[in-house]
Amino acid sequence: MGFWNDFLSLIYPRSCVCCSKLLLKDEEFICNYCFVNLPKSNFHKEPDSELDRVFEGRFPLKKAGSYLIFEKSGKVQKILHSIKYQRNQELAVKIGQWYGDLLKENESIAKSDIIIPVPLHYKKLKERGFNQSEAFANGLSQSLNIPVSVNNLVRIEYTSTQTRKSKIERWENVNGVFEVKHPVQLKNKKVLLVDDVITTGATLEACYKALEIAEIDKLGIVSLAYAKRD
Repeated sequence: MGFWNDFLSLIYPRSCVCCSKLLLKDEEFICNYCFVNLPKSNFHKEPDSELDRVFEGRFPLKKAGSYLIFEKSGKVQKILHSIKYQRNQELAVKIGQWYGDLLKENESIAKSDIIIPVPLHYKKLKERGFNQSEAFANGLSQSLNIPVSVNNLVRIEYTSTQTRKSKIERWENVNGVFEVKHPVQLKNKKVLLVDDVITTGATLEACYKALEIAEIDKLGIVSLAYAKRD
């Protein structure tokens, strides 16, 4: 297998998604230099982080975390572009594994009972080919050893993209579009809700409104990236 991988690397050289330089044998997706210099948030280490305050007063939340801070035209934008537009599911899974290893330090997140990725409407899922939040959640699951649920919380309405919408418009766009199919399965569970990018938190708040009916015990939130609003 090692020889075959080396042979394939000669024909299809692997390059860093952030800087495009050729990867060394022990590097995966991102070169060591770019990996060390990724803008990691470390929100999971802070008892009252900037991201926690995004959701303050909106709904009960145990803890919020995000692996990376989004910077326009930066490394994180290139990562997200590779995942979404080049359909790089494996990269999303790997980043979930990396972040999951860090999240073991935070009991509020690491002791969740179930991971639920923010769902896509079935039509959008067909258009994209995969749910990047689900791929990221699968990586988290592998590191944290917490099962993933993908068929209980569902999106029942097809909505337009949240990009370029105001905070109010984002909320109006997603309000009431999520539904829990089997509430009894989530009753008294510690749920970890997973999204790819958090901006205003409107989508996650709408998800909570649906999960609230299931009488969950506690809610944690994590994302691959956090994009600050100007």
